[in-house]
Amino acid sequence: MKLQLLAAIALATPLFFSGSVQAENPQDLQKLFSTGECNRCNLSGVNLSGAHLIGADLRGANLQGANLTGANLEGADLTRANLKGANLTSAFVTNVNFKQANLNGVNFTKATINDSNVYGASMNNLNLTDAEIYNTGIGIGGEDAQIPDWD
Repeated sequence: MKLQLLAAIALATPLFFSGSVQAENPQDLQKLFSTGECNRCNLSGVNLSGAHLIGADLRGANLQGANLTGANLEGADLTRANLKGANLTSAFVTNVNFKQANLNGVNFTKATINDSNVYGASMNNLNLTDAEIYNTGIGIGGEDAQIPDWD
């Protein structure tokens, strides 16, 4: 019974976002919610506040200026994604691959960032106010900082 209820909730979740979420390309947004994959999609400025994007494949996606406040990105792949100016306030960012992503101007206020890969990512002007960061190469390191890559 519990399994059936969880399955029903998982299938219905995209329906809750369909009325309040807008994107440059609605087909890309539908693809993300129906498959969990949206490589090189244009989701700039989209409101994904509170979205459960666990394990989402967003490699190369354009999420510039997106609202991901309170979103759960656990295990998401954002390799080479553009998140310039995105709002990840209070987001749950664990085991996320941000390799070579554009994180310039991202707001990580009160975000929880654990075990994420930021190798080669551009990280100018981040807002890390009250963020909890563990095992992730984000911080004050200067040009000589060593940021490990996932193999």
